[in-house]
Amino acid sequence: MTISLLTPKEVAKLLKLNTLTVYAYIRKGNLKAVKFGRNYRISTQDLNKFIESNKSY
Repeated sequence: MTISLLTPKEVAKLLKLNTLTVYAYIRKGNLKAVKFGRNYRISTQDLNKFIESNKSY
């Protein structure tokens, strides 16, 4: 099983957001992340769930 992890900077680039916005989503609990020491990593599965839950039709 391979899990792909992204940094907040990579997520920000993909979503065309500021990196601080991604950190704010993590702090608020809107975007799930794993913390390794001082660094966060976001799984692609959690990123996809975040995107799906924030869709507006």
